[in-house]
Amino acid sequence: MSLNKDVHPHFLNVLKYKDQELIDLYIELRTFVLSHYPMSTELLYHTHALTSVYSLSEKLGDSFCMIPIYTSHLNLGFNKGALLSDPKQLLKGTGKLIRHIPITSVEDFKNNSVKALIKEAIELAQSESKSSQNQSFKVVSKIKK
Repeated sequence: MSLNKDVHPHFLNVLKYKDQELIDLYIELRTFVLSHYPMSTELLYHTHALTSVYSLSEKLGDSFCMIPIYTSHLNLGFNKGALLSDPKQLLKGTGKLIRHIPITSVEDFKNNSVKALIKEAIELAQSESKSSQNQSFKVVSKIKK
């Protein structure tokens, strides 16, 4: 798979230096997340990791999950993962709120347990948000050119 034209150019400028397998896995996971909340605002960052964050609005505080991409792996992160039901104990991490699922293959996320976590994370974000929520997909790049 080549780089997806729907991925923002700022993000692509950094993503293109990753291994192709990691790029393909990111695109699959991004598509999977967006299929659950197509009207997400995608916030893009390049700090300690290249990260796409999925939010109800342009506010980071309204986000429900994220995909940080590291040198040789990526995660599906949940901003309030410690508050989510996780009967299969997929979520890793010891922080106060943030939890993640290590992603090494499509099988790590294309399942009913991860779908349920994403759905619950979206519902939690919606119940706590005071922002007007996006009506259509939008990308906001915080990456310096």
